[in-house]
Amino acid sequence: MSEQFCDVGRGITLCYETYGDPSDPTALLIMGLGTQMVAWHADFCSALAARGLHVVRFDNRDIGRSTHVAGRPPTVAQLLTRSRRAACYTLADMAEDSATLLSELELGPAHVIGASMGGMIAQTLAARHARTVRSLVSIMSSTGSLRAGQPSPSIYPLLLRRAPREREAFIEHMVHVFGAIGSTGLPRDEQEIRTLAAISYDRDHDAAGTGRQLAAIIASGDRTTELHGITAPTLVIHGTADRLVAPSGGRATARAIARSQLMLIAGMGHDLPRAAWPQLIDAIADHARAAEHARMEHPPLQTRPTVPGLQG
Repeated sequence: MSEQFCDVGRGITLCYETYGDPSDPTALLIMGLGTQMVAWHADFCSALAARGLHVVRFDNRDIGRSTHVAGRPPTVAQLLTRSRRAACYTLADMAEDSATLLSELELGPAHVIGASMGGMIAQTLAARHARTVRSLVSIMSSTGSLRAGQPSPSIYPLLLRRAPREREAFIEHMVHVFGAIGSTGLPRDEQEIRTLAAISYDRDHDAAGTGRQLAAIIASGDRTTELHGITAPTLVIHGTADRLVAPSGGRATARAIARSQLMLIAGMGHDLPRAAWPQLIDAIADHARAAEHARMEHPPLQTRPTVPGLQG
């Protein structure tokens, strides 16, 4: 699909693509830290569209072909001390980007699906912009609590290593990264990882943007209390072999959101391997369908128009 651009205000323009019939309910796909919308594979998007969803994928701010924010990335010392002063923006600002994208495209409310940091943005969107969210799916994500979802200690050196600037070295670096954090109990296609890394490099390779996104996660802190207020039907999905965001992150998310469902995928790590797609696509489509059915049976209350000078 051809890339399009949408001005969401505050100096931010988002690059996005759509799949499927615009008359179908919208599924907004939000990707994770330092990861472009192309990580929602075109075949994955097409499969969701075939299940009756109008799919929108987009680059978050500071990644891909969306606006890159002016500002210094955090230093290693600031990351290690979890300094909030290094952040140019927060997850709430990124959720505002998503909400405005839906509003500008006249596609809300939507079924919102987020992976990793995208799950954090999706959670924040559901908490702060409830009217824009028909249902929520949070994949391999967490609440921001330091007591859950922490990386395996062996992963930390990898997280702090800056990606190479040269194209082939960047591709090899990404293969190494996904070899460390990816699925161990499901087949993974290394050539597909190389292809995705090459496409991503050719679209954008601004390492500073990833640093600023990471600073936004740190600055947003523990969001558990905010998650208590989410009312959208919620499905939490996590891989049992996730070494970047431990499965305890998914369990904490499910505990924080009332009436949410938790789905664990055996052998899945911090990636979306094609071998897991049947489970993921079925779960997302079935969850959206159930939310649509519940919405028809119990339509949301209409907000009474506000008359200037009158209250109550």
